[in-house]
Amino acid sequence: MTPPDLHPQFIVDERNQKQSVILSLAEYEALLEDLADLAAVAERRDEPTVSHAELVAELKGDGLL
Repeated sequence: MTPPDLHPQFIVDERNQKQSVILSLAEYEALLEDLADLAAVAERRDEPTVSHAELVAELKGDGLL
């Protein structure tokens, strides 16, 4: 299934079997960015979480809020 924001074109062989895909540069770069985001999430999966209240308190303590 193709996400709605992608508009791929396919290169097919003589049996009409898809062999390659063509994406616009913008679509390709968006996919690379999504892949990098997913890798970052996977790397940080086991890190402890912080509640929203704790985060707000820390930001206020640092003078950022």
